[in-house]
Amino acid sequence: MFVFSLVQLRLMQNKTVLVTGAAGFVASHLVDQLLHLGAKVVGIDNFITGKKANLVSALSKSNFQLIEADVIQEPSSYLQATGSAKFDLIFHLASPASPPRYQEHPRETYRVNSLGTDRLLEFLKQTNPAGKFIYASSSEIYGEPLEHPQKESYWGNVNPNGLRSCYDEGKRLGETICGVYSRDFGLDVRIARIFNTYGPRLDPDDGRVISNFIKQALASEKITIYGDGKQTRSYCYVSDLVTGLIALALKPEAKGRTVNLGNPGEYTVEQTAQLVFQAVNRTEAKAELIYQPLPADDPTRRQPDINLAQTLLSWQPQISFEEGLLETIEWFKQKTV
Repeated sequence: MFVFSLVQLRLMQNKTVLVTGAAGFVASHLVDQLLHLGAKVVGIDNFITGKKANLVSALSKSNFQLIEADVIQEPSSYLQATGSAKFDLIFHLASPASPPRYQEHPRETYRVNSLGTDRLLEFLKQTNPAGKFIYASSSEIYGEPLEHPQKESYWGNVNPNGLRSCYDEGKRLGETICGVYSRDFGLDVRIARIFNTYGPRLDPDDGRVISNFIKQALASEKITIYGDGKQTRSYCYVSDLVTGLIALALKPEAKGRTVNLGNPGEYTVEQTAQLVFQAVNRTEAKAELIYQPLPADDPTRRQPDINLAQTLLSWQPQISFEEGLLETIEWFKQKTV
């Protein structure tokens, strides 16, 4: 469920917007809502992890154009075909996001978050320095946190050379580049630190807990827990996240700010497994769990402090985990059963 004010509708009407990683899970929902708000949207994706099927609705709209390209290239090389000389907003969401995917594509991951970010910001500086740049960072910049819940002021505790570092440090470097263009060149840059997100279009083979647990529950399998199951996660429904991203883009006071976007509800992985099992099977019975070793550098606690989002953006999640799970499970049934 998306709720936008008349002011937001007016502010987005006829804006020309670039969305990178447009065929991804979150970005495709963002594209749909930008189109609904009346924006003209150009989507870029190289389909390393994105799926064209996520854009079926968008592709039927006259105000959407999809370009297959890699954003680590010079933007002028792939944007010529769009006929758009400049963009009012750039949402940079291109990047593999799940551990199996970014570990499969480590160079692509750190390059899209570093070189890709730099080239897009330089393009904005050259073509429309009054435009806005919204960078999709991640809660993974906090690493294995020594602060809980995590505030935007926390610098993080990240292994700089581990299996996850191509993503964690890639996002941290992306934030560094955003800061340079904000401070040194005066660009309007806004950073969203996105926490775990779920909902329809989540890749069934994503490799994270929600997709793994739903697949196993639907297949009547035992549910696999990595580690002791006491580690925690916080889950934000995708419509809530998209509403937050658009609020971040439109709020004048958000210029130059870094904001956590996530749901502060905190669940252990074991609790998550049981809730998924019970939602799939419409039962209060308990799932049978099996335990495997915890992957390297997997964080043991994750919960956003969203006070800044609440005060600065007047945003907070609206969809409960239980409600969002039901919607996500119905979508998974269509894809996997």
